[in-house]
Amino acid sequence: QVQLVESGGGLVQAGGSLRLSCAASGHTFSNYNMAWFRQAPGKEREFVGVTSRIGASPAYADSVKGRFTISRDNAKNTGYLQMNSLRPEDTAVYYCAADRTYIGRYYRQYTYWGQGAQVTVSS
Repeated sequence: QVQLVESGGGLVQAGGSLRLSCAASGHTFSNYNMAWFRQAPGKEREFVGVTSRIGASPAYADSVKGRFTISRDNAKNTGYLQMNSLRPEDTAVYYCAADRTYIGRYYRQYTYWGQGAQVTVSS
């Protein structure tokens, strides 16, 4: 199995940028599709984006398209979520997730999860 650890969260003003990292260990990272989700207080976990094992053709939620970019460096066993033009409504705990076969938008289908990283965007 693979263990995931997010880092890079924090407090940023609206319009600013943050980059989250997702460090994988325990198994070959390139065997897993990688996704990002977020969860705001009182809300269900929400799909942000997903990329394949080789980082091809990432897909994004409409709410972040054009502002967020998913990438990965399999040689470093690390995935990334670059977040630009941040808005207060982007405030949430962000999670990376991985699965050998699933590459969709439903969080319940992902097998492995990180512990989450808090992102707070002030207005």
